[in-house]
Amino acid sequence: MTELSDDGTLIFLPVRLNNQPVIMGGLTADEMWATLALSTGAGLVIGIPAAILTQIWALIIGAAMLCAVLGLFLASRFLRRWKRGRPDTWLYRQMQLNIARFFPTWNKALLITRTGAWTCHRTEVQ
Repeated sequence: MTELSDDGTLIFLPVRLNNQPVIMGGLTADEMWATLALSTGAGLVIGIPAAILTQIWALIIGAAMLCAVLGLFLASRFLRRWKRGRPDTWLYRQMQLNIARFFPTWNKALLITRTGAWTCHRTEVQ
């Protein structure tokens, strides 16, 4: 039952309704698909030269699948530990900050990356 205040507004508002659910090994859907795409791409990069050298063309698909499974296994372990105890958006903000630091021309979020002491100078109003 929902509790309402005297003016008809909700007293309790659920805060986790819009969060993505954890669907596999501590990864959300977006994290899982990104990990799957990157690790499958790495498997293709490994599998194509191996298939050309050995003339076994099934190595392309086999390496892609093996790297996808290995990537999901490792990412679920590392990301779960890395994100533990932090806010839900922490990982994405860290990624934005690293892009802003190392690729300043890609800084679409316009994050402030200046380091050093900040001072506030006041002037007298006349």
